[in-house]
Amino acid sequence: MTTKLDEKMVRNIVSNVLAQLGTGATPSSPSAPSAAPFTPKKKGCDCGGSCSVFPTADKACEAAADAFTQLQKAGVEGRRKIVNIIKKTCTEKQVEWGKFELAETKVGQLDAKIAKLVGIENIPGVEWLQPLGMSGDRGITMEENTPFGVIGAITPVTHSIPTIACNAINMIAAGNTLVVNAHPGGAKSAVLAVKEFNNRIHAELGFSNVITIIEEPSIESFNELCANEHIGLLCITGGPGVVDAAMKSGKRAICAGPGNPPVLVDESADINQAAADILLGASFDNNLLCIGEKQIFVVEKAYSSFIRAFEAVGAVKLGSNELQRLTKEVFTESKDAGGCSHAVLNRDLVGADAAVLAKRAGKTIAANTPLVYAETTLEHPFVMEEQMMPMIPVIRVPSVEEGVRQALISEHGYRHSSMIHTMNVAHMTLMARALDSTIFVKNGSCLAGLGIGGEGYPSFSIATTTGEGITTPMTFTRRRRCVLVDQLKIY
Repeated sequence: MTTKLDEKMVRNIVSNVLAQLGTGATPSSPSAPSAAPFTPKKKGCDCGGSCSVFPTADKACEAAADAFTQLQKAGVEGRRKIVNIIKKTCTEKQVEWGKFELAETKVGQLDAKIAKLVGIENIPGVEWLQPLGMSGDRGITMEENTPFGVIGAITPVTHSIPTIACNAINMIAAGNTLVVNAHPGGAKSAVLAVKEFNNRIHAELGFSNVITIIEEPSIESFNELCANEHIGLLCITGGPGVVDAAMKSGKRAICAGPGNPPVLVDESADINQAAADILLGASFDNNLLCIGEKQIFVVEKAYSSFIRAFEAVGAVKLGSNELQRLTKEVFTESKDAGGCSHAVLNRDLVGADAAVLAKRAGKTIAANTPLVYAETTLEHPFVMEEQMMPMIPVIRVPSVEEGVRQALISEHGYRHSSMIHTMNVAHMTLMARALDSTIFVKNGSCLAGLGIGGEGYPSFSIATTTGEGITTPMTFTRRRRCVLVDQLKIY
């Protein structure tokens, strides 16, 4: 049974957890982990968990292939136990691992890091895999979901441990083992979690390497992973470069690619609620989520009231000169192979606090300010580029139709996520059809698309590029049909 993670929990989770622990830490301050990884005292792995960490992709794949045989023997009940171990571990380690990942990656906020680990509890497991049975005069047919075997998983720096945990639950529930090639910026966090998971799995089931990881990930280890004969499927959670490389590898790939989600507000919306929802979604983990609101289009008739409401809930405006200064800090111009200029994001500012961005803009604001905003036009780099930081551009549009048109341009056809705040169903339909996004949220924050403040379940791999959508255990299965031909019906 799972505990629903709602918006109130997201806002309050850190203060409650830290109060229980008796610490004085603040949500946004990175600090080193205070405890060593779990080491089992009884049946645990005699190598202290290091057996799950390998110097090369080939060795990691070989170990995962051996573990796949053991996982098959463990059956569905064994998979269920492993899923529960991963969920329980994330819940128990939420603060320690949240601190560790923030200290290593230096992007985002501690409260969001913890909330993402708490949300792992809601990810579907083996119960998601329902067979389809058919019987008739000519016999019985059963269609079941079967595993691919060993899956190569590429994980991002923005959500290192949550993505590994999410993928592991989905993949193992489906009967697979996995090899992780983490983003180098979050590799230590990834290794920490994989060791812990494997130690606990070994203590409970007696075998390891259901999850293996490459200790020092690189482009070379990624290429080695893609080429390994044991890998039956790739799951990519990252930017366009790694997605493109995976799709050219010759292996089947499930790709969670880039997004640049727009949100539209019209005059019929509950303006105060819209402002609060957008602030919550766009400021969560300093806007590192791929589903996060990245640009706001507001219809002329609602513009002034929305801006007042937006500032009332905590958003701070940057003036035109401050926006110009920040733009120069965040983006540089570069030319592609064809000689065309395009904006390049300053990665040092990805996931930075709003106060840090304001300082770069020449403005001093409170350290706990959740979000800054600026008024721009459609063509501005902050609109057209996926900038994962708590600075959101606001664009005034004359009508819903024009807002939808501009939103579509800004989203670049990624078909990832989009949001609208309106009481007009026709406007919802217009935007839904135009953007055709994998996640479409009406009258809620982007987080509702993953079950936080809305119905549903989370996933940190949202396969927009290849079309599978929000990944579940079903995503990582092959559909297999077993047919028995005979006159078996007795009625």
